Amino acid sequence: MPARHTPISTSPATALPATVPPATPLPATPLAERERLARLRLIRTENVGPVTFRHLLARYRTAADALDALPDLARRGGRRRPLTVPTIADAEREVVAIGRAGAALMVVGDPGYPPRLAAIDDAPPCISIAGDAALLAGPAIALVGARNASVNGCRFAALLARAFGVAGYAVVSGLARGIDAAAHEGALATGTVAVLAGGIDVVYPPEHADLLRRVADSGAVVAEMPVGTVPQARHFPSRNRIIAGLSQGTVVVEAARRSGSLITARRALDQGREVFAVPGSPLDPRCSGCNALIQEGAALLIQDADDVLAVLRTMPGEARTAGILCEDEPPLRPVETDDPMRRRVLDALGPEPVPVDELIRGCQLSAPIVATVLLEAELAGQIDRYPGNLVARRLDTPA
Repeated sequence: MPARHTPISTSPATALPATVPPATPLPATPLAERERLARLRLIRTENVGPVTFRHLLARYRTAADALDALPDLARRGGRRRPLTVPTIADAEREVVAIGRAGAALMVVGDPGYPPRLAAIDDAPPCISIAGDAALLAGPAIALVGARNASVNGCRFAALLARAFGVAGYAVVSGLARGIDAAAHEGALATGTVAVLAGGIDVVYPPEHADLLRRVADSGAVVAEMPVGTVPQARHFPSRNRIIAGLSQGTVVVEAARRSGSLITARRALDQGREVFAVPGSPLDPRCSGCNALIQEGAALLIQDADDVLAVLRTMPGEARTAGILCEDEPPLRPVETDDPMRRRVLDALGPEPVPVDELIRGCQLSAPIVATVLLEAELAGQIDRYPGNLVARRLDTPA
């Protein structure tokens, strides 16, 4: 295998071992290669996130046309300097680097893009996949929990994972220490999916290099971030939404009240997916998050794998979805906005996130107008989007 891409940081992470098998070939794509590269360029553009990407494709139909429209949209939003947009050569280099890491690029619109993931509002427009890409389209259960898990917690997670695998479900987790690692180990024989917070070529934590190699060999590894990205704290919530998005249900085993596992559970709830929690002793802070989910009615209490499987088996079959972009639908018509409309929307926003629906009611403007103002403002760097269709005003708005 060619030399792997060098990580861009010296923080405690190591590159994906060169022995990781190449990704399973993906089905032939109906997208032209130019459009695939354009979609990669669009999501790598400054101030363009997954939700903005979806809005741009709905409006302009192709990423190539959306890229052409970006300068005017950002200017209308108040931007005075040009956005940083990757070139075609930049995108081509990233695709080559992904291949060198033993993975393949998948963009929304490719026939192999996971349909369950495509159905969420902030689906990642581009992902890197190593291993068996077909595993991502089948039945799957997320299994997450504490990094500093107890011995019994890890043992129970492994037992759950093994039972889910025997029942025909892939087990999805985040390769973290503790419960995540136990979940992957328990499902190695039947198929497990590791979702990374950094690039596909970066192992974190570094001591899980061998585990990641085995996951890629028998299952699949997924990453949203560019090759070489070393995970930072802000990357993990984004990673967690993918774990939940790939899965029909999320099981939490040992989680404190303020933990990443609860973020995964909340994202699963936002996505309309089932959440399950294993109860624990009130004296153990590692169980307080699970107990709170159950007490609030946000999660179903489970005592074994059958409790989870019984619920999932009664759920209606999932309809396959084109997700971010429905190819047979006409593009959204552009909506004209003016300065008074923009001021009304932006003046209604503060640093605390608010639901877009509430913003529409407060501004007494139509939904398309508010959506257009928010699109322009985000490209200009004036607002931030948050999970659950929330937006907030940036206080440090760039020029």
